[in-house]
Amino acid sequence: MKAKGLKAMVVLFTTIFLMLAGDHALAEKPITLGCPLATAFLYGWDAERAIKLAVEEINAAGGVNVGGIKRPFKVEVIDTRDLEPGVPVSEALLAVEKLILEKNADFIIGGPIRSEAALAAMDLLSKYKKISILTTGVLTPKYHARVAENYEKYKYLFRITGEAKWMVGGEIIPSLVKLGKKYNLNRLFIMIQDVAHARAGGGIIAKVMAKKGWTVIGKPEIYPTGATDFSMGLLKARREKAQVIVIWMDMPETSILLKQWHDLKVPALPFGSIIAAAEQPGFWKATEGKGEYTLANVVNAGNAPSNATPWTMKFVKAYEKRWGIEPEGYGTSSSYMTPYVLKDAIERAGSIQPDAVVEALEKTDMMGVYGRIRFDPKSHQVIPSLDPEKGVVGTIFQWQAGKRVVVFPEKIAMGEIKLPPWMK
Repeated sequence: MKAKGLKAMVVLFTTIFLMLAGDHALAEKPITLGCPLATAFLYGWDAERAIKLAVEEINAAGGVNVGGIKRPFKVEVIDTRDLEPGVPVSEALLAVEKLILEKNADFIIGGPIRSEAALAAMDLLSKYKKISILTTGVLTPKYHARVAENYEKYKYLFRITGEAKWMVGGEIIPSLVKLGKKYNLNRLFIMIQDVAHARAGGGIIAKVMAKKGWTVIGKPEIYPTGATDFSMGLLKARREKAQVIVIWMDMPETSILLKQWHDLKVPALPFGSIIAAAEQPGFWKATEGKGEYTLANVVNAGNAPSNATPWTMKFVKAYEKRWGIEPEGYGTSSSYMTPYVLKDAIERAGSIQPDAVVEALEKTDMMGVYGRIRFDPKSHQVIPSLDPEKGVVGTIFQWQAGKRVVVFPEKIAMGEIKLPPWMK
């Protein structure tokens, strides 16, 4: 009895020890990812979902190895409201500072989303020496240019998604040129939202396409954030015999624009260099199919189904399984990849100390959902390409028969651009 009793006691204490050891591993202090996001808007909620999906996967696989200790990621989100009309930039800055001071964020990922807010937050992040990785919004080239100009001050700031200069020169212009040659189109009309990246992008497209022999009709039509009637601009496009309408707007009201385009039967192809409503899987149903033939640029591959890399469809399926919908638009795949890139950098650094992780991030070289992920060591801008083996690739798709069909770049295209019947 004594021997049996002793054996039972050993088993009991061993079991308790193992349970406590397991609880200790699970109870290691989490690495907090502070996410300032405009959660009521597409580029905010899709980023939040993607970040949470990646963190769930990483934690389920054991977390992050920090110098031999496994630590989980923890996500803290605060709504910046920076995509809402009339909300001052100061709201976004308060959100960032709350994440740092009240939520004790170790890293800032996601936003702020509006370019103006992100630029304003640069000094704040530099003050606290917080590594920030922008994953959604913020298309202005000024961001990474400022990092390159004052590296020592802004070295903690990275952007893992596309920016307007490459989008225009590397993707939109080549796509328009190809479209023009295929269908003999050369008359361009531009409609933009009154925000920094749209004004800049629309202006560049107008100048470059004019140099390439296209007729650019008048100046870009500018609409305030939240506008709901676009009929006058569309009627002007029809009157002036436009053949392509470039739309650069990140507001949800673009669904109204495209319904009006369809109802007016404007004989010009809508090309969304940024067009929030058309990016979403639910767009077809919301417009009752009236958005067919719309082209949308979702900045990074994986934001619509394609075979860009072995990661791409794996991500698409995981996102759909977790959230009941395909990846929803710009900011989804880049937000998903960020925890993985950060995990990789932390593990190579063996630390979460900012300077050590900065050095590791600058040496990042890994395949991801939208191509080979590397950062320019001077500007901390992710390096783009039209080939996913060489850099991160974008995606331009067209709505065809209820599906988002990737048509550019050629390396990942799943179909060809089609024209609406009233243009033929």
